[in-house]
Amino acid sequence: MANDLINSSVARQNILNNTYAVQEIQETVGITGIMFEGEYKFLKRQVAEFFEVTERTIKENIAKNKEELSKNGYESLIGKRLTLFKLAIEKCFGNEINFTTKTTVLSIFNFRAFINIAMLLPKSKKAKQLRNIMLDITIDFINRRTGGNTKYINQRDEDFIVNMLKGEDYRKEFTDALRDCVDMGNFKYMVYTDKVYQSIFKENAAEYRRILKLEKDENVRQTMYSEVLDIISSYEAGFAECLRDKSQELGRKLYYFETDQLFNNFANQRLWEPLREKARNKMASRDLCFRDALHKNLEEYIGSVSKADFDRFLGEKSMELEQRLEEYKDALKRLKERE
Repeated sequence: MANDLINSSVARQNILNNTYAVQEIQETVGITGIMFEGEYKFLKRQVAEFFEVTERTIKENIAKNKEELSKNGYESLIGKRLTLFKLAIEKCFGNEINFTTKTTVLSIFNFRAFINIAMLLPKSKKAKQLRNIMLDITIDFINRRTGGNTKYINQRDEDFIVNMLKGEDYRKEFTDALRDCVDMGNFKYMVYTDKVYQSIFKENAAEYRRILKLEKDENVRQTMYSEVLDIISSYEAGFAECLRDKSQELGRKLYYFETDQLFNNFANQRLWEPLREKARNKMASRDLCFRDALHKNLEEYIGSVSKADFDRFLGEKSMELEQRLEEYKDALKRLKERE
């Protein structure tokens, strides 16, 4: 698995964006550099010495991955900041370090960029050891926050409970419209629910269950992220209205082929594209990162999980559903008391 960090920029960024895990990695590794602007910074030669490679190797890696490294804290100092950094070097090393005072540009790493480099050095034994430590700490951190069960990590989002409860109302509108407007047996509820899912995230309910390894008695929507629940609700409420309008226009229930055509026209509207793209990106990226679940049909939408998402699902504001429900009930009680 450590090799995945070398080969996958998404896997690397999913660790680097997890500020909680990065902090634990820094505390565990315990390496210190030059204190500057409130955090440790590292010179190129320090990085090379730690990983037991040449400065040329570090330079080559910077050249190949400069955009990624810059995003994660690698930078070049000039002007006043460089002058202040030179003073920080003197304070840290005195005259023990061979440093050219006439240097007008100096590139440095913060700790995040330092461990980023560790993910890009396949031949360094120290880098390999550090990659294994990073993976162990990151996995352990997620397990601690989720109680070892990431299947329901979506429920730690503070928006989940509201979206889930609202979604039940829209779901009823949808099933009532299918009951009243479509000339089919109960099979229609499964058929058109699957059509909604396939249109949004290219999987039916059975495929989704298989990928997330859900048991028969587990509710599919209980595992979905808020953004996915939002677009499902929009589909169901919108298509319910289309069904009622068409049925009223014809003065009868719709046959299955008419319902199929109506749904295709509805789902192919241009307005859905940005919402579908967002839902697919969130589902594919988060599930791969948090649940180690790969949605093959959504591979092109996989990206790194943002820092905001790590805060959302693993940070201080995230919490288990039971706690969220208690807070929600308390809020409802307070509203009732004001009536």
